[in-house]
Amino acid sequence: MKKALPGWRGLIQLFVVTILPLTLLLLLVIISSITLHERDMRALVGERDERAVQSAAAAIESELHHRTAMITLLSTSLDESPIGEEIHSDFDGGIAYFDSNGDLIKASRSPNLWGWVAQNKQSLALASPPNEDVLFSPSFSDPESGQVFIIISIYSSAQNRVIAGAFTPASLASEVLSAAYPANNHATIFLMDSTRRILFVSGSLAPENLPTDHPGVTESLRGESGTQYVEMAEAEHVVAYSPVPMTGWALILEEEWAHVVSPSLQATQLAPLVFVPVLILAVIALWFGAKQIVQPLQKLESKAAALAMGDFNAINEPVGGISEVQHLQRELTEMARKVQAAQVGLHDYIGAITSAQEEERLRLARELHDETIQSVIALKQRVYLAEKAVSEKAGKASLRKLEGLAEETVQNLRRIIRALRPIYLDDLGLTTALEMLAKEIRSPQVRFSCIGQERRLERTIELILYRIAQEALSNVVRHAGASHASLAINFNDHEIHLEVSDNGSGFILPEAPTDFALRGHFGLLGMKERSELIGGRLVVQSEPKSGTRISIMVPNSEDQTVLHLPDDQD
Repeated sequence: MKKALPGWRGLIQLFVVTILPLTLLLLLVIISSITLHERDMRALVGERDERAVQSAAAAIESELHHRTAMITLLSTSLDESPIGEEIHSDFDGGIAYFDSNGDLIKASRSPNLWGWVAQNKQSLALASPPNEDVLFSPSFSDPESGQVFIIISIYSSAQNRVIAGAFTPASLASEVLSAAYPANNHATIFLMDSTRRILFVSGSLAPENLPTDHPGVTESLRGESGTQYVEMAEAEHVVAYSPVPMTGWALILEEEWAHVVSPSLQATQLAPLVFVPVLILAVIALWFGAKQIVQPLQKLESKAAALAMGDFNAINEPVGGISEVQHLQRELTEMARKVQAAQVGLHDYIGAITSAQEEERLRLARELHDETIQSVIALKQRVYLAEKAVSEKAGKASLRKLEGLAEETVQNLRRIIRALRPIYLDDLGLTTALEMLAKEIRSPQVRFSCIGQERRLERTIELILYRIAQEALSNVVRHAGASHASLAINFNDHEIHLEVSDNGSGFILPEAPTDFALRGHFGLLGMKERSELIGGRLVVQSEPKSGTRISIMVPNSEDQTVLHLPDDQD
């Protein structure tokens, strides 16, 4: 028996030196993997819920934009067309018209509600002249039905009245959210306004169980979004929150962690204990996945990002990987080809619209110059002759005043003609036309400069550069609140560089030019499209309180293809 001890001692040494450390290391790896798995799962669930609530908030804001567009459309209509079912379905409180003093003219439905609104228009912050911005009222309860309503209103100068539409936030939120979050769902989603009034609830939690200081409410009302894990009623809850910036609302999504982590999912945390023998195969599978799937997909992702920024050739370079990844790249390549073809067609369409617009401006300018202004000048001459023929002082004074009005009308018509068709552009060139454009603006003062040897460009290029400068300076006057601005053109050997800058309020620049329309920067979008018609490149630089700088670079190219606009031939 004693002779066997050395063998056992060797086994013990082998176990202690080799097997036990490897076993302990494996257990440590397993425990660590379980811990990391749970932590990553919590992060994944939190990120999933945060993205879900952000998507829901974006959907609500999109619906608010849609209803705002409906009210704006009604305000621009000059006739009182019957209100359709589509509008009534969105504005369940109806549409109402108020005069400029805030008195109710008529309402399409709910007359008692609108009568109450007319009596409380100050507290509800309805639109009023001369402000023509779209306004949202705070939420309020209908004294008769007890329902909570929101009013969108706008003052129409064309109709000299206020158009308002009332809807219940609960119906809006139900339309957007109920399909994804039904009442019997384990998750609860609710909407709260800036006064912490609950506007909508869907899910397992009752409204009375949602206090005004619920986790996430304060943060989302501050404009923040995120996720919290909170202990509630002896259970851990996942709370995701996001703001609805357009109205200052808070959207909260809450669900119990126990419902997220199902028993089968919890059992997967113990899978490493069962599948230790397949560890090596898993490593090989991971290596294969990283080499043939992950890396090709990462390359494809970067190329797709370049495609999204307008580089249609980046997607053509092969990324390798398994056949599914290659098939996905082929589909993206085909999609890029179609998008590029559609973009070319869109540019042609925009070019046709621009050409038609310039033709119409030219026609109007000619008619005003050849007919209207000549008639007013003739009228002024007749008034002058009549003044000479009248001997009474009162009559002479009236005719002299009428003559002054005629002269003022002539000057206004000439200003309109210059705006429609700048006479300096065709006769004296782009530089002189830009200089006169800068001088015509009184506030803010615009400083003009020209660098390099001035030269005439193709007529279409000159006209489009002039229109871009005109639009940019118009934005400075209307929106920037600047004390001074500058307009500069630089002629060099490689390109023509036009720049408009100001020291105004600036704005948050969208990440991509394709987002200009989504942010309401339609003027910038028009400048970009115009610049592309002449092969130019538009660059916009702006930050809040730091002013704005708009630059367009047009290369010097003799064979450059540009849109040909109508000639100004008399």
